[in-house]
Amino acid sequence: MKRRYTIIVFTENNFGLLNRITIIFSRRRINIESLTVSETERKGVSRFTIVIDYDETKIQKLIQQIRKIIGVLVVFHNEDDQVFFGQIAYFKVITSSFEEREKVMEIAHRHQAKIAFSAGDYVVIEKTGKEEDISTTLHLLEPHGVVEYCKSGRIAIVKDQHRFSKYAKNMDPEGWYSDEEFHELPLNGKH
Repeated sequence: MKRRYTIIVFTENNFGLLNRITIIFSRRRINIESLTVSETERKGVSRFTIVIDYDETKIQKLIQQIRKIIGVLVVFHNEDDQVFFGQIAYFKVITSSFEEREKVMEIAHRHQAKIAFSAGDYVVIEKTGKEEDISTTLHLLEPHGVVEYCKSGRIAIVKDQHRFSKYAKNMDPEGWYSDEEFHELPLNGKH
């Protein structure tokens, strides 16, 4: 059965790692729904956040393949209920009259979006949230003339602070938790 997974990969900040990681997905014919690469709180360590829909019986083998890549420090996967996640989107909307601009701004405010930029005949609206919230905002703005739209990939933070803190303390390569160990850490704060 397929499930949605957020795979978080911590790596050294080295040239070519993006290609070496994504080729594992293309060889297995896995469609990447979202991919974000960012710096972390640790200098020289990058964080890949990859979202896929994949078979639950095969996810561990995929994680093991990623872990074998030189420069990958640790990999673990989570289902949606185990992470806090979101995206950011920008909409450029034509506003040819004052009344039209007021309508567009009302939609933005009603959906907790903000006006990021304003020019004479258009506004740029910034919306953060879950994919469904962003899609709803796009749907409501489209009749007003969305001329440009872009959306980031997912960014995610692990909800379980205790387990993630235990992982983060072991940032030395010798002390990294494996994906299995990470998921086996107790939820009650004791280990």
